[in-house]
Amino acid sequence: MPTRDTAWPAGTPCWVDLAVPDLPAATAFYGAVLGWEFVDTGEEFGHYTLAQVGGRSAAAIAPVQPGQPPGSTLYLASDDVDATAKLVAEHGGTVAVAPFDVPGTGRMGVAFDAAGGAFGIWQAGGMIGAEIYNEPGSLIWEDARLTDPAAGQAFYATVFGHTFGAVPGAPDDYVTFAVDGEIAGGMGGMMGAPEGTPSHWLPYFMVADVDAAFAVVERGGGTVLMAPEDTPFGRMGAVTDPFGTVLALHGGMPGA
Repeated sequence: MPTRDTAWPAGTPCWVDLAVPDLPAATAFYGAVLGWEFVDTGEEFGHYTLAQVGGRSAAAIAPVQPGQPPGSTLYLASDDVDATAKLVAEHGGTVAVAPFDVPGTGRMGVAFDAAGGAFGIWQAGGMIGAEIYNEPGSLIWEDARLTDPAAGQAFYATVFGHTFGAVPGAPDDYVTFAVDGEIAGGMGGMMGAPEGTPSHWLPYFMVADVDAAFAVVERGGGTVLMAPEDTPFGRMGAVTDPFGTVLALHGGMPGA
């Protein structure tokens, strides 16, 4: 079980949380699909609910705030959120939520990249972000799907130091991005999203059996967007939860 106890390197996708209009319905859905167990951090933190696998935090679910649509936010690690926020503003992005302390856990902000994709910034304190990865129920991959991939690559290279590599057989505008030489996710165009879809980050969660998980999604009120298919990178597909949030389900790399 790949686990982590120290802060993620700056620029690495390190956490994802899901804003939902119905917390009990969401925990029932994600518990069934991803096998999550839940820890409510309490009223003081707005019932921000940790989603855990084997006692280690993989993600979180929280009630939507007034005026906030349901959706997911992917966080990139930073050693200094305030310095990162300054770079965001200087290189074509927008700081949507100025950096602030989360007592006892860390410091965070929320921003839009130069292509309009929203993401969070996390500076670890008492909480590093994801404590488990590349295991059923945890993040295994992330895509930045951008209306302007070139602008996005330039932004993330400057703000987070990402470097990029070609992916044989993928669309020309799709690349991997790496942190300190370690591949951390993908970045490209909108990849067939409906016209008008804004730039966004798409989280991929690993499941032990992709087809079985898709059946649970449909029984639980979710929607299949892309049926499971085998790829050189494993079996995967895309769904929405009952509230319309898009996520990908992935069976793991072949032979891993």
